[in-house]
Amino acid sequence: MRAARLMSLVLLLQSRGGMTAAELARELEVSERTVHRDVLALSEAGIPVYADRGRGGGYRLLDGYRTRLTGLDRAEAEALFLSGVPEALREMGLGEVAATARLKASAALSPGLRDAPATAAQRFHLDAPGWFASERPPPAPLAPLARAVWGDHPVTGLYRGAERTLEPYGLVLKAGVWYLATRSAIYRVDRFSAVAVHADRRFDRDRDFDLAAFWAARAAEFTRSLLTARVTVRLSPDGMRLLRHVADPAALDEALASAGEPDEQGWTTLVLPVESPEVAYGQCLRFGPEAEVLDPPALRALLADAAARLSRLYGPPSAEPGRGRPSPGHP
Repeated sequence: MRAARLMSLVLLLQSRGGMTAAELARELEVSERTVHRDVLALSEAGIPVYADRGRGGGYRLLDGYRTRLTGLDRAEAEALFLSGVPEALREMGLGEVAATARLKASAALSPGLRDAPATAAQRFHLDAPGWFASERPPPAPLAPLARAVWGDHPVTGLYRGAERTLEPYGLVLKAGVWYLATRSAIYRVDRFSAVAVHADRRFDRDRDFDLAAFWAARAAEFTRSLLTARVTVRLSPDGMRLLRHVADPAALDEALASAGEPDEQGWTTLVLPVESPEVAYGQCLRFGPEAEVLDPPALRALLADAAARLSRLYGPPSAEPGRGRPSPGHP
């Protein structure tokens, strides 16, 4: 652990030119006393670190000194390509590897380019989880599955109570939820109750497998499989503009393809794929008065009832006791 910290300290000084003890302590997540001890150990080992007594102070490497520790090993190189998703790296147990890789890459840059990582970080940040995501810890099986994915090791796990032996091809983080991809199927990581990695074995990976394309195809297939019901709806011109904000993205193309020519009032009739009548009810309410459901009759009746109740809520106050509600400002 200390050897990795000492290497990180040297790379920090090489990439940034000079840093105070407080800055090094903050970067390395140790105390300033530990930084002073580490600098002394490096000096005793022949690394030319010296204290700058001038304005600002701090530690520096002797001008012209270049460490030979900048070569990336395989794990660091792989983690470097994931450095845009720091939270995902931490959850997979690759946070320290990625940090070391970034330091090595920065140290290898010419002096004029060493501010490039900081410049990019100031201008772009990827926040993968969805809004209102709770601060729950990553699922326990994630770290062993990540090790298996990197090493092409088969795993045996309990998935929803059934034992399965799988060849883990990749991991996908979607809206804060982790999924494991095999060559032909997708599994939610948090539904594994136990995972054993067969580190003594390796499976033959299909080199033509494209994880991003596989995920996109399966996600689209899954979304389409949910759209099992159809609603015939008549939309005003404003309703047509609202359609892409109300309909499921996977339903939009089919709905537009089914649209007829606008009638004499400018309204367009189309067939909207939906997950269920209950979901369709909420979607159609979002159209407000810009949509008329023609079929199925049960959904039309539900919306007619909702419209009647809204009319009672927002209509003129009724003189009958217990009906309606007074207008603002009236007793």
